[in-house]
Amino acid sequence: MNKTDTLRAVLRRAPVIPVIVVNELAHAVPLAEALCAGGLTVLEVTMRTPVALEAIRAMRRAVPAAVVGVGTLTRPEHFAQASDAGAQFGVSPGLTPALAAAAHEVDWPYLPGVMTPGELLQAQELGFTLLKLFPAQQAGGIGMLKAMGSVFPDAAFCPTGGISRDNAGEFLALPNVMCVGGSWVAPPAMMKAGDWAGIRALAQDAARLAKPA
Repeated sequence: MNKTDTLRAVLRRAPVIPVIVVNELAHAVPLAEALCAGGLTVLEVTMRTPVALEAIRAMRRAVPAAVVGVGTLTRPEHFAQASDAGAQFGVSPGLTPALAAAAHEVDWPYLPGVMTPGELLQAQELGFTLLKLFPAQQAGGIGMLKAMGSVFPDAAFCPTGGISRDNAGEFLALPNVMCVGGSWVAPPAMMKAGDWAGIRALAQDAARLAKPA
């Protein structure tokens, strides 16, 4: 299976990919356990905190049911660091030739971000057709995805940015949307309070947001 097919399989596992910011390493494993127990088994740990890479390592060791990826890849060296941590896929908010080159050097698949038709064309030239629309709402949301679908039938998206429980279903109803990324299933206040049962309930609710048949 090539990287594109691998990524497609990952994106199809659940309707929502939790976008996770881990500030305390002790939260990593119970958070992953709660999300997976709720039915969200694909997790994106963002490179926004000093413990992000260690959090990925901990999740990979302790929660084999999880597919753990790394988000906010913004520099080429992040790819090697993510590989060392055991990341199984990567996500970035945008795409440059340097990031694309780094992505080809790792064994796991890469979901680059785009915001405009011009950026989508560049991504396709660099070999990517599975994309993150980011920031989705600011980029035009539902209307932009509908317009993209008519012009770029081969592109499929995981929109992220401004996605909530209230609007996720609208995005998932679009034929060119494979899943959505969202942070509402891992609220910082719940994580700080250790409310893993509450996070599991949010994940169970999100997992029911299946795409229409």
